[in-house]
Amino acid sequence: MTEVRTPPASRVHEVDVVRGFALAGILVANIGYFADPGYAVNGTMPIPDGPVASVITALVLTKFYIIFSFLFGYSFTLQLRSAERAGASVRARTLRRCLGLFVIGVAHGILLWIGDILTLYAVLGLLLLAMRGMRPRTAVVTGSVIVGVLALLWAGLAALSTLDPAAGQAPPADAAAAARTMALATGSPLDVLTLQLELYPPLAAMVWAFQGPMALAMFLFGLAAGRTRVLEETGRWWHLATRIQWIGFGLGLPGGVLLAVTAGRPGAWELVGTAATTVTSVPLAAAYVVTLLRVTRRFPAAGRALAPAGRAAASNYLGQSVLCCLVFTGYGLALAGRLSPLAVMGVAAVIYTVLLGLSAWWLRTHRYGPVEYVLRRVTNGT
Repeated sequence: MTEVRTPPASRVHEVDVVRGFALAGILVANIGYFADPGYAVNGTMPIPDGPVASVITALVLTKFYIIFSFLFGYSFTLQLRSAERAGASVRARTLRRCLGLFVIGVAHGILLWIGDILTLYAVLGLLLLAMRGMRPRTAVVTGSVIVGVLALLWAGLAALSTLDPAAGQAPPADAAAAARTMALATGSPLDVLTLQLELYPPLAAMVWAFQGPMALAMFLFGLAAGRTRVLEETGRWWHLATRIQWIGFGLGLPGGVLLAVTAGRPGAWELVGTAATTVTSVPLAAAYVVTLLRVTRRFPAAGRALAPAGRAAASNYLGQSVLCCLVFTGYGLALAGRLSPLAVMGVAAVIYTVLLGLSAWWLRTHRYGPVEYVLRRVTNGT
């Protein structure tokens, strides 16, 4: 295996490939809300109980957003290098970029997808700016401490819930509220917007509270990896690839299965599953990434197919929401509640394939995706 070195001024192909791959998991994790928006009211799984829900919970949920978060931290180091080469202010560029992300995220959350994560990334990006001088080893230790503390908190809540089993019982589902949510989601465009305005503030708060700490930990892991050019100089660690896969799948898959088995169960069990997956999702995500890199090195065409979506990741992320809205809500076909879980996954596959094709087509004649153009102009202040 030869060491791969990417010229400083060029994009990192591996980052784009992994980001394009992560977009698939993000779509699979999010599309369930569009297909059955009532879950946002009742706090249930976005895909009804069954084999599809179990597979998604075990293999996808909590795994791909942390890959995305890791890549955000990694890309932050690339942006730092770019600013240094241009002789620009790192602080000013990052502040402008985070402001642009926040504005786009608010618009995205209100109009399209109440689970938007861009606002969270914008705020955490400011924290990452403040910690940009942290040494790689310190960043890894700090991120690991955050993950460990989160797991202990969930485990502690599980232990406390055994003292009063009734306290861990989920409230009964509100059928009337779910029916109203479905009616608004499949009603007129104004009905859809009304629902978005109602649900976005509380859901955004939940995203910040429950995904924020883990995202920050992955930002720090990405910062450390970017400082040491892990994805640019893979030859330095490639001999460990098989070991990473064995450890990652060996720990991560049982943790994912435990999460799937305990999801929705009352009392301490669900909290135990959450505590376990908080730790095991990280090595499983690493195993996914290493496996992807091995596949794309053996079949370069797969990497070339994924890279355009990764280059235009923000455009694809918003594009997923647009297409999901057009399929499932009153903005378009209003198919929410009408498709089986397996059919919903089929829609996800079609949406992902369409966006891969559109990304490749667009980037034949443009250097950046549409949203990336906006962010770049805001970031550079031009």
